[in-house]
Amino acid sequence: MNIQRSSPISIVRYGRSRHKSHHEYEELSCVRTSDCSQSFSPNLGSPSPPETPNSSHCISQIGQYLLLEPLEGDHVLGAVHLHSGEELVCKVFDVSRYQETLAAYFYLSAHESINQITEILLGEQRSYVFFEKSHGDMHSFVRTCKRLREDEAARLFHQITSAVAHCHDNGVVLRDLKLRKFVFKDEERTQVKLESLEDAYILNGEVDALSDKHGCPAYVSPEILNTNGSYSGKAADVWSLGVMLYTMLVGRYPFHDVEPSSLFSKIRRGQFNIPETLSPRAKCLIRSILRREPLERLTSREILDHPWFASDFAAPSSGYGANEKEAADQLVPDVNMDVDLDPFFN
Repeated sequence: MNIQRSSPISIVRYGRSRHKSHHEYEELSCVRTSDCSQSFSPNLGSPSPPETPNSSHCISQIGQYLLLEPLEGDHVLGAVHLHSGEELVCKVFDVSRYQETLAAYFYLSAHESINQITEILLGEQRSYVFFEKSHGDMHSFVRTCKRLREDEAARLFHQITSAVAHCHDNGVVLRDLKLRKFVFKDEERTQVKLESLEDAYILNGEVDALSDKHGCPAYVSPEILNTNGSYSGKAADVWSLGVMLYTMLVGRYPFHDVEPSSLFSKIRRGQFNIPETLSPRAKCLIRSILRREPLERLTSREILDHPWFASDFAAPSSGYGANEKEAADQLVPDVNMDVDLDPFFN
């Protein structure tokens, strides 16, 4: 991992801006340390004649990278390498806190299904952390497909679980696991990776006990709702894996309700329905993960050894001849489950 100290340099680009608001420009301007000056990289080509001079047409250069438009909030930006033209994602953190925020990246060894830091540049006040560009997330993919074939789900879920098992084996708990956290490494959507380790928690030795209670309501485990003390972080991660698997195969969450109290009641009871259209091995794996008692669940490493992954998926399945009404009922709800629905998660 390459870490360098650098001073951001501003450059100007003329033409139509893709930024959406003056607020975003001002947020981006805090990344820069000098006034905008007319300068162009050879890779950008010749400038178009200026329209009306406006700071919104400024983008920033830091080291060998151009920082482009915001992608998510004010601290995640598109980026491109000046020489190779490679597109990346840049996350901007306060320089005094970036090591704490990224601790799990430094702690874990590299894994093919975990997003890796390619480079870190340190300014006076900000750190600029560069990651490989992704190609969409699993939540959006499942919504688009309505539900996945078992062979496709097995291939992707194995990669997802492999990333989680690597973290668990090395004493890292992921806590806020959900489909949105997994993104595609390639445009063909053959490989997925865990997008972020920023919410991960490094365990102290063998003690697997967490007390903080936050997360996405649809994925939260029963013991987090039921206990006032500590709970197993790894077992809670496994429950979230079960919610992901169910959603990938069925096309809806196993527990869902627009009212938080009703949603949490369903999760506490741990009762859900599995469509008969799924294969016996798929049903077995789901039931082996979504168990109310944490100690009864498979571990992330045991999930990888489940015979479902070795199934012969070549035979046609009766599970994908559902009528239109059933398919409509099983869509992943178009609601923002990332929003905290209850003060419990604040």
